[in-house]
Amino acid sequence: MCNLYRMTKGVDEIAHLFEALPERGANFGDEVYPGYPGLVVAEGKARAMTWGFPLVLKGKQGQPLKPKPVNNAREDKLLTGFWLPSFKARRCLIPVTAWAEAEGKRGQMTRTWYQLAGEETFAVAGLWRPTEEWGDAYTMVMTEACAQMVDVHDRMPVILAREHWAQWTDGTATEALSLCETCDLSLDVERTSERWAGDPKPAISKPEPEEASPRLL
Repeated sequence: MCNLYRMTKGVDEIAHLFEALPERGANFGDEVYPGYPGLVVAEGKARAMTWGFPLVLKGKQGQPLKPKPVNNAREDKLLTGFWLPSFKARRCLIPVTAWAEAEGKRGQMTRTWYQLAGEETFAVAGLWRPTEEWGDAYTMVMTEACAQMVDVHDRMPVILAREHWAQWTDGTATEALSLCETCDLSLDVERTSERWAGDPKPAISKPEPEEASPRLL
């Protein structure tokens, strides 16, 4: 599953690439962690939401605990109760530069980054919904891992080719479900010595270049 990804572009550049309206003042970090804000494209707008649907938990004495962000949705569970309303009515695109998986021995795990070869930004399938706890929140749809990363993790994000963006957001549930397949495109893999655990960087409102050029899939 994905618990960390990069999104290094500003909101105006993403809005231009996805032909969406930019949300001014959208705050998000270059590295996105569960429970923190990230940029999504939903309902024709590029805007910040919290990564993860809140799962309300209770303690041993029945007391409410801090909600847990459920930031991944398996493609084979999309038609079940927790995900179904959002899958049918609120699908979104998640702009991603690269995503990370933990690799190595327990307690010594490092970050291994995966990126679509030759692309600075690509789209991952997502769902979103309004929440009482965090406002609008989103989750990332996962499917079986490709051969390039199956030795590290058995799941990976659903990567959408540009020609399938509208089908994911605006198509029927059946049409969208047909896109939830393992990516057959080449990935760039970057194995690092950076420890997996780390403190999230603060979200910021990113300055935009004077001219943002689209990068197409």
